[in-house]
Amino acid sequence: MARPEADAPAPQHHAPDAARLSALDRLLPLWIGLAMAAGLLLGRWVPGLQGALDAVKVQGISVPIAIGLLVMMYPVLAKVRYDRLDSVTRDTRLLASSIVLNWVIGPALMFALAWLLLPDLPEFRTGLIIVGLARCIAMVVIWNDLACGDREAAAVLVALNSVFQVLAFGVLGWFYLSVLPGWLGLPTSGIDVSGWEIAAMVAVFLGVPLLAGYLTRTFSERAKGRAWYEDRFLPRVGPLALYGLLFTIVVLFALQGGAITSAPLDVARIAVPLLVYFVLMWGLSMAFGRGVGLPYDRSATLAFTAAGNNFELAIAVAIGVFGVASGQALAGVVGPLIEVPVLVGLVYVSLWARRFFPAPATAPGSASTG
Repeated sequence: MARPEADAPAPQHHAPDAARLSALDRLLPLWIGLAMAAGLLLGRWVPGLQGALDAVKVQGISVPIAIGLLVMMYPVLAKVRYDRLDSVTRDTRLLASSIVLNWVIGPALMFALAWLLLPDLPEFRTGLIIVGLARCIAMVVIWNDLACGDREAAAVLVALNSVFQVLAFGVLGWFYLSVLPGWLGLPTSGIDVSGWEIAAMVAVFLGVPLLAGYLTRTFSERAKGRAWYEDRFLPRVGPLALYGLLFTIVVLFALQGGAITSAPLDVARIAVPLLVYFVLMWGLSMAFGRGVGLPYDRSATLAFTAAGNNFELAIAVAIGVFGVASGQALAGVVGPLIEVPVLVGLVYVSLWARRFFPAPATAPGSASTG
């Protein structure tokens, strides 16, 4: 990312193309594939590992996954320039677009795909609808950063998703699983999830790293200045984000490896609507951002925050309501199996698509890229 002086506008483009990514970032699809395979093998072949990992919970939250997500999210949120968040909150086009895409179009699209492609599999269909309701608050910060999106905008949109998640998840679940199917003459499914459970998920997976990132930047800049913080400290902690991501993937797939490997045809059926959903949501959101005049960095942030889903919440809700061995829970588990490689691929598509956006204006004397 560019290192402009403190009084200069911050250019939001962090790198000109995928070739400028670090070796670790360029090979991310390989590392993720290996992490998935390692998790599946560990869960399948190491006796008692799944039970041991799943048993370590606090208030229904898997501690190993919580640790991985906290480690993953902290470095990215530590990079956010919190003194510039006001420029994002004043961007009504971005905020309105995010609300429409995440809370109107996203759930409706997943509902339509689930019914169109899984009409004979009610448990999987219900699980996918739950996935569509759980808007992303975690891994999106990684995809956004790799795609050179606007970090400050990502922080604001993730916080916005979190608030709406607490307020709207239960209502939307009732609407899409009970009310709308009834209106359309379709079978209905019940869902009962506590708003406190959702709030706990948000507090752990967003609130803790957000507070840690804010405090780290605030006190470090006061003590040693912004130049030291961004040139010396951030490069040291930055790789922790990807290490946390890979650890999270290993643990997640170790927990659910048996369910995935024992039902490959079911996984394939569930994967089809998920694949279509992620690609359509990302492409629609990117085009939407371009259409309303957003620059590349904020369009990329809009696209990844709209396309990603909070698989932790979806899995927790599915298990809590329907049981750990249910088809609904399996659908939630398959979510990240498809989402992770697809959104990694879309990072590279996003970097390629930047050529179709106007070049950002930079102030005289400010750094261009870095």
